[in-house]
Amino acid sequence: MDLRGAVALVTGGNGGLGQRICHALAKEGVHLAAMYAQSRDQAEGVARALASTYQINAAAFACDITDGAAVERLVGQVTQRFGRLDILVNDAAYNRAIPFADLDNLTLEVWDKIMAVNLTGPMRLIKAVAPVMKAQGRGRIVNISSVAGLSPTGSSIAYAVSKAGLIHLTRCMAVALAPETLVNCVAPGLLEGTRATANLRSEQIERAAAGSLLKKAADKDDCASMVVAMCQSETMTGQTIVIDAGRVFH
Repeated sequence: MDLRGAVALVTGGNGGLGQRICHALAKEGVHLAAMYAQSRDQAEGVARALASTYQINAAAFACDITDGAAVERLVGQVTQRFGRLDILVNDAAYNRAIPFADLDNLTLEVWDKIMAVNLTGPMRLIKAVAPVMKAQGRGRIVNISSVAGLSPTGSSIAYAVSKAGLIHLTRCMAVALAPETLVNCVAPGLLEGTRATANLRSEQIERAAAGSLLKKAADKDDCASMVVAMCQSETMTGQTIVIDAGRVFH
């Protein structure tokens, strides 16, 4: 898909990885709707930087993706503001570090919140944008999962299961939305400088970096470039690409 002039909605667009994704898309001439849950000033600053740097249209939008009505309003606001919606990147996520063996602290409240943000939220957004993309005759959806969804690792059981669910949701939605909309997934390993990493214990960060073949964290720009490639592709759908400096072989 030719990205110049396309419109992208990036959830978590003010986060560490989300900002890199926004910049990578804007560099290709994509207009950006950067969605945030909190930190309005930061999100609006991201939008201003995108617009001035790349001469594209950009705006920040607030949304609680666990609220179905709010998601519907968001998609309506974005399409009204930009006139169309070609790309959805589901990057927003919630993370809480709980050792796997600590089942007492893996409460149902924690489980429900992680699932609501990391899995049900993307499903709500995909359902909301699907008719818009179908009517346009084209669309691209990229979900941001994690290597925790491919093996029993990560910050908690709930996080790992939510990301595994997102990977399979990618496959299922690729079937449901073909042929107009292509749906793919990026599964990063350890990423430095993100809110998710900030919630990890120091020993988890050290172990993840040391356990990779390249002995370092994954690169956020590599992940952002893969998002761009997935949006440009005409024949790739239902796939998950791992970027983790060589830890999980998928």
